[in-house]
Amino acid sequence: MFTINIYIKFAIIGICLIGGIILSFVLGIGYTWIFIIIGLLFLASYLFLGTVQSASELLQAMDFDGAEQRLNLTFFPKLLYVTNRAFYFILKGSLAAQRKDNTAAEGYFNAALALNLPSDNEKGMILLQMAGIQAQKNNWTGAKNYFYQAKNLRITEPQLKEQFKQFETAINNRGQMKVAQSMGMKTGQAMMPGGKRRRPKMR
Repeated sequence: MFTINIYIKFAIIGICLIGGIILSFVLGIGYTWIFIIIGLLFLASYLFLGTVQSASELLQAMDFDGAEQRLNLTFFPKLLYVTNRAFYFILKGSLAAQRKDNTAAEGYFNAALALNLPSDNEKGMILLQMAGIQAQKNNWTGAKNYFYQAKNLRITEPQLKEQFKQFETAINNRGQMKVAQSMGMKTGQAMMPGGKRRRPKMR
């Protein structure tokens, strides 16, 4: 999916909005309204989409610091449309889990679950992340609880199905602890929002 660098987007918003308003006072409304409209469209794009797409790409490239910095440029997450807001919380949770901050990770994942998710794929991905956190704590009862909640969902994403199989193997053989512990990060990386869908993805 084609994306515009967030800093370029900020520059376009500033130049078109501020420049257009100034020119409208100096030269009259004339054609300056075109610049203002362009600025407003880019502003709306930023407010509704945030930086989730580019942060997800950085996370998939294993650039955790870069992903977190990019995600922090989404200053108004409450204004994101629901799917992007869910993935915003999923990415925040995945980054927190990577830092071993399980309390924060669970808070973000629960925030994502509370939203009206577009399909069971997103919900299953989050529950699998939660199961992975419980596995890290060696809480196999909690891990099984989240896993079987997820397993009862209608999962259509092939890559996510494969991760379910791997996690089920880990649950059935607790000696494969590392497999279960790694599942949370893998699910966060697999679901990249935007562009052509690997599912579940976002515009």
